[in-house]
Amino acid sequence: MEIYNCLIVEDEPLAADILKDYIGMVPFLNLITVCPDAIDALEVLKKEKVDLIFLDLHLPKIKGFDFIKTLQHPPSIIITTAYHEYALQGYEYNVLDYLMKPIAFQRFLLAVNKLKPAVNTAPTLVQEVGRSHLFLNVAKKKVKIYLDEILYIESLKEYLQFFTANKTIKVKFQLAQMEDLLPKSQFIRIHRSFIVAKNKIDAFSATDVEINKKLIPIGRSYKELVLSVIEK
Repeated sequence: MEIYNCLIVEDEPLAADILKDYIGMVPFLNLITVCPDAIDALEVLKKEKVDLIFLDLHLPKIKGFDFIKTLQHPPSIIITTAYHEYALQGYEYNVLDYLMKPIAFQRFLLAVNKLKPAVNTAPTLVQEVGRSHLFLNVAKKKVKIYLDEILYIESLKEYLQFFTANKTIKVKFQLAQMEDLLPKSQFIRIHRSFIVAKNKIDAFSATDVEINKKLIPIGRSYKELVLSVIEK
């Protein structure tokens, strides 16, 4: 069974205790620690492998969404808040789920189960001399896509959409997991919602890249790294 390391970022002790109790009831979750603010959380992220953050939005020092903006490669994030009006903004940051306080255990369990890919649904990378490919699980079939065909990949909440010159393929998977799977020599993440093939970039500016006449934004937190790689 895969174990997911969790971090609670919450300044209300009662809310943090409820999350701690819930995490303790789920076998595949392991709580690393509780942080009362985002500054402490950043220090933990430097030292520990964190797969999931339970993030309150109204934090001292740095607010929740501002904290997400500072993360170049954010883990999965579940928002925990008493304010429903930020739900749409939360999904713009590609959060795994948005939980309203007080949080019922059944709703908590539904959220964390999104971490677990369905059996045999994870893409498979097959590395071959000359031409590697992925097998993607689409409608109970395994569909082959060659790495050198991929133009870019877009995250759509729980799904990824692969774009080639003549087709698109949609699969249920997380962008951060795909980033780890793909070879860094061929692909680069340029935004929290986009991975692109380096050799498919036709043009670029300080704010976006162009691939097959499609403009794809460069995220502010990715800008320095992306431009240093592209300009080589």
